[in-house]
Amino acid sequence: MQISRLALLPLLALAQPASAQMENFKPGPVFADFGPTAPVQQSEPVAKDAIFKISFDVSTAADPDKINRTIESAARFINMHVAAGVPQENIHLAIVVHGGASIDLTNQEFFAAHKDGKENASAAAIAQLQQHGVEFYLCGQSAAAHGITNADLLPGVKMSLSAMTAHALLQQQGFTINPF
Repeated sequence: MQISRLALLPLLALAQPASAQMENFKPGPVFADFGPTAPVQQSEPVAKDAIFKISFDVSTAADPDKINRTIESAARFINMHVAAGVPQENIHLAIVVHGGASIDLTNQEFFAAHKDGKENASAAAIAQLQQHGVEFYLCGQSAAAHGITNADLLPGVKMSLSAMTAHALLQQQGFTINPF
């Protein structure tokens, strides 16, 4: 049985290295060290006066020596919308952390003690996001399960009764949950 070359084209496209597509992604304009985005020719451009109130739900811990993927997605959200012309002051983000990701919100001493002496690669990104108004909430139930106290948290991280509570209260303030 002979396979046509035309039938192989989709497979060849998938075989291209991911880095070939990633060359379109650039840092900034708000965060230069993380959260890269690519320009997009939009069918329906985002209105310049759009207001976003988004909460991100984070339960998966960061890979070793990397920024937590969902925390970086929040930076990407800000970068891409500011690049698209939305004023930064119109973007309000909250990040609700629970489960295994809880440790990503802890100070270096606690983090290193629980991660084989490694450095918390998310800490600097969290500090920068906070400087741009992003709020961080840790699920108190997850914190209790992981032995995390308020003293173990990075500066500015808020302890919530639970992740469910944090999301419910944020929704009452007009925040929607980002599904990514």
